[in-house]
Amino acid sequence: MATSEVKVLGSWPSPYAMRPRIALNLKSVDYEYIDEKLWEGKSQLLLQSNPVHKKIPVLIHGDRKPICESLIIVQYIDEAWSSGPSILPSDPYDRAVARFWAAYLDDKWFPAVKSVGVAKGEEAKKAAIAQVEEGLALMEEALGGCSKGKGFFGGDEIGYLDIAFGSFLGWLRVTERFNDMKQLDEGKTPGLVEWADRFSSHAAVKDVMPDTDKLAEFGKMVIAKIRAAGAAAEMH
Repeated sequence: MATSEVKVLGSWPSPYAMRPRIALNLKSVDYEYIDEKLWEGKSQLLLQSNPVHKKIPVLIHGDRKPICESLIIVQYIDEAWSSGPSILPSDPYDRAVARFWAAYLDDKWFPAVKSVGVAKGEEAKKAAIAQVEEGLALMEEALGGCSKGKGFFGGDEIGYLDIAFGSFLGWLRVTERFNDMKQLDEGKTPGLVEWADRFSSHAAVKDVMPDTDKLAEFGKMVIAKIRAAGAAAEMH
């Protein structure tokens, strides 16, 4: 397929923008990646393509209408390019379990990761860290059930839940660095430690995963802006 047939609108620090790119790589689909510099403003293409949420990522497939929301895009890719390896499990129950954990990660776990960096006071930070660690313990258990003893949540190959969870690894590493601690710990989550290494070095992932140093610099800028905005609000 010609490169221009498939476009992904993303932003390099976004874990959500990684997801469609990994899925397309798994399916061996050529695509054009358009990096949106959201801190400088949103492009007209993005605003036209996602007028409801005005957010990345967006997948544009030929002359079809754009597809929005990262996990919905991954499901679309799995169905649109059915000749490649399956991303969602074929068994309905396994598919439901993968979707359940992906929703948990987006709705509960990653918001806790983000709140560690901007927590006000030690108690709030401790509570956020505890929530992150509780989630990792749950995912360690889920890995055992979903993988059926194989290397990935998806079994022998990266699947839907691997993409959903693995896209957050860069920001988890940044959180560990900022707080001088290990949350993916060989003593507590040995399965996830091995899985994270396996996922990050996979051919479909390694060129898409952002550099930790670069991500940490971006994270410092974001935290500074959030704290400055909070301080300004308290003055009014």
